[in-house]
Amino acid sequence: MSIDYPLLSRQVNALIDNEFDAVAVLSNVGALLNQSLSTINWVGFYFLKDEQLVLGPFQGNVACYRIPLNKGVCGAAVTTGMTQRVADVHQFPGHIACDAASESEIVIPLVVNDEIIGVLDIDSPVKDRFDAADQQGLEMIVDVLNHHLVECH
Repeated sequence: MSIDYPLLSRQVNALIDNEFDAVAVLSNVGALLNQSLSTINWVGFYFLKDEQLVLGPFQGNVACYRIPLNKGVCGAAVTTGMTQRVADVHQFPGHIACDAASESEIVIPLVVNDEIIGVLDIDSPVKDRFDAADQQGLEMIVDVLNHHLVECH
């Protein structure tokens, strides 16, 4: 089933309008993504603090509290500054198995004032769940978030 990412992006924009607490905004965006995306088992945010990623708002199973920047798909997204779309997490060097059911993952950096402040992380129990259209659509949503988070800081 194809996701209408432009519509989802507009929904995110309407949802976060006039709310300037970053935790509240990301909590509801995570819930919206969890409801809107099929075949995912975790969606959430990690914040960059003291050279590591620290768990933020999420939907799904229990998660890792902290992720070193030299580990996992999330760490790679921060250190490269680029979206990481991984078809098979078990083939990813340094993968952190917070949930053994996860098979694929996409992680997109959150950038405020040209600095990475964290990441959006989405896991799926299906190998190769995320394609180029998902990446482009989710990056569009993160762009909306990035612009709004400037006002939250």
